[in-house]
Amino acid sequence: MATFKDFRNKVKPNWCPGCGDFSVQAAIQRAAANVGLEPDQLAVISGIGCSGRISGYINAYGFHGVHGRVLPIAQGVKMANRDLTVIASGGDGDGFAIGMGHTVHAIRRNINITYIVMDNQIYGLTKGQTSPRSDVGFKTKSTPSGSVESALNVMEMALTAGATFVAQSFSSDLKELTALIEKGINHNGFSLINVFSPCVTFNKVNTYDWFKENLTKLSDLEGYDPQNRMVAMQTLMEHNGLVTGLIYQNDKQPSYQDLIAGYDEKPLADQDLTIDEGKFKELVGEFM
Repeated sequence: MATFKDFRNKVKPNWCPGCGDFSVQAAIQRAAANVGLEPDQLAVISGIGCSGRISGYINAYGFHGVHGRVLPIAQGVKMANRDLTVIASGGDGDGFAIGMGHTVHAIRRNINITYIVMDNQIYGLTKGQTSPRSDVGFKTKSTPSGSVESALNVMEMALTAGATFVAQSFSSDLKELTALIEKGINHNGFSLINVFSPCVTFNKVNTYDWFKENLTKLSDLEGYDPQNRMVAMQTLMEHNGLVTGLIYQNDKQPSYQDLIAGYDEKPLADQDLTIDEGKFKELVGEFM
């Protein structure tokens, strides 16, 4: 059985020292081992940005996609090979700006993959511009007088779009983050895990200390029920989205693959897809 060390490779991450993404990488590796995966049973698909490099730092199948398109690629991988555990990853700019349309439709589709967003409220790779997750008044190179746009409430959005698994964590809480990724992998449907992952170079507002002072753990709220969607939404609104833990889970709704008629569980690579010349010409003729 694989251990988290088996999910390490020899590629050294070039993130800034102290970046929260280091912990996210470690949590993915630990979670994969804890649920009993082998490296050849895991595919990590990533987008663009500092966090998008993560697919190259984990010993598993990996694909570094283009900006905002991580979810179409990840869904395609899962549809082609149901046997693979697919984890998509990227930053808040990748998932909630150019890729927001894909995020919403992946949520409503409920395809069986786990999407981990490393949320640092800034564009880090391009040297520090305001992102969809930056608060009003946030000053960067792109908003020197302070942002006038409201930050996107992504967890509330996910609930509204019909997500069946919504969780949020803090990169410095490795134990909680690992446990949430394990639950996300085991969930039969689309799992969205937003991770507060501070950018130590360009974001001097949303720091580790800031999060420690402002985050509320759902496990500390007496009687909180993650199966109650109404309570989940109300709790998010009361805490301005600054909560960590399992926010909501609906384990009764079937996944996308379970609803597709005639969907073959055998991976495409293992299927006999050869056809004779006559059948090929017949199929081509239908498009003439």
